[in-house]
Amino acid sequence: MKICVVGAGAIGGMLGVKLALSGHEVTLILRGANLEAVNRDGLRLIEENGNELLARPVLATSSIAAAGVQDVVILGMKAHQVAAVAADLPQLMHAGTRIVTMQNGIPWWYFHKLPGAYAGSPVRAVDPDGVIAQHIPIDSVIGSVVYPASEVIQPGVIKVIEGNRFTLGEIDGSDTPSIRAISDAFKAAGFKAPVSSDIRSEIWLKVWGNLSFNPISALTHATLEDICLYPPTRELAAAMMTEAQSIGEKLGVQFKVSLEKRIAGAQAVGQHKTSMLQDVEQGRALELQALVASVMELGQITQTPTPTINAVYALASLLASNLQKHNATLKIA
Repeated sequence: MKICVVGAGAIGGMLGVKLALSGHEVTLILRGANLEAVNRDGLRLIEENGNELLARPVLATSSIAAAGVQDVVILGMKAHQVAAVAADLPQLMHAGTRIVTMQNGIPWWYFHKLPGAYAGSPVRAVDPDGVIAQHIPIDSVIGSVVYPASEVIQPGVIKVIEGNRFTLGEIDGSDTPSIRAISDAFKAAGFKAPVSSDIRSEIWLKVWGNLSFNPISALTHATLEDICLYPPTRELAAAMMTEAQSIGEKLGVQFKVSLEKRIAGAQAVGQHKTSMLQDVEQGRALELQALVASVMELGQITQTPTPTINAVYALASLLASNLQKHNATLKIA
């Protein structure tokens, strides 16, 4: 297949390398020093066991328009970065092109093809102006949950920290030839890629932890293990997760593990910095809208109180605002 990875960073690049080496025509959309390094030396992936893989994509470019029509488009950037590229994505599409969304948090398409009272409702926290929904045909969308952790350790070099599972799902729960083809491609490239008939429940299982551990870690500079072992923050995370579970269950979500087991799973990861803490340390924008504000919005829609989530969101929002101001000051200086 012709596969384009838009946002070929830590996760997108990891996919791009292994899909290219398994025989697909892979185009990478990336920028800056990363783009220069890939065009010069190829994209290198260091696996968990230390094994190194090197791939040279068919094309590495910062221009979506230059990529041409694709069979599969993988959106590898963070949720708050999708709107900026949405208007260009139709240039990559033919009638059968599938768009695999790999953003953390509640996706913009959450209520599309979902039967019930909220069918078709937008999620304004992640698509406030409707730009994403306007430019990405809903019939092209495939949902996914990203489980691996990896990082760009230098331009053109990605290191896998742990994991290789990408759960995929049609957003109406159907089983289609195209999602099976994408799953098979991922598996042939060395990934676990189960197809879920209930992708929203899979998304919630990850959101459950992300909405609590990410902002708490950003505010405290603590690792997952630290948060879980310190009783006050463990209780805070549990309170946020309890509020979120009430929302999810009102929307028909099945939580397949208990809250305590989900916290224990986070603790078992150990001294790992969440992505939001890493963003704080690097001075990058925080994923608050997709990970936290979206859950608050679903709480409002379902008339579910979220006082603990709201309080943590207020603190984390101030942190994000101060980081933005600090970065602006540095640019001026």
